[in-house]
Amino acid sequence: MVEESSNLAISLFSEILTVDQLLRNSLAKVLPKGMELSHFAVLNQLANIGTERTPAQLAKSFHVTRGAMSNTLAKLEIAGYVHIRPDWEDARRKFVAISPAGQQARTAALASVSPIISGLIDDLGPEKVKLALPILRELRQRLEPLTD
Repeated sequence: MVEESSNLAISLFSEILTVDQLLRNSLAKVLPKGMELSHFAVLNQLANIGTERTPAQLAKSFHVTRGAMSNTLAKLEIAGYVHIRPDWEDARRKFVAISPAGQQARTAALASVSPIISGLIDDLGPEKVKLALPILRELRQRLEPLTD
């Protein structure tokens, strides 16, 4: 029974990792020139939340180091896609907001990746996706405490 459970876990996580890699590769190919998947993810989150975030908050939400997030934010700032300003009350802290150019870049990126994602959902069928989401969500929720 333990071996069966172990084999099932290995199969599940092998599929998840493979799907992750295949999806990342597919999306990276269609993103606008010079945009990386991490750039799109940050722009998308900033556009969706509609408020400023600190680099530390962004790093935590993406489960990456502060250094990795700082690197991504520096590239986005150079491209003009985000505005980074100091916290007027605590000079050690910064706030990040999406710029109008970032909104446009995010819209263009979304237009380029949407057909791939929508096509996959259409091919699988919305009902299958709806069945998979709670399981994937629960896996994520159980794994999150292990990464803190």
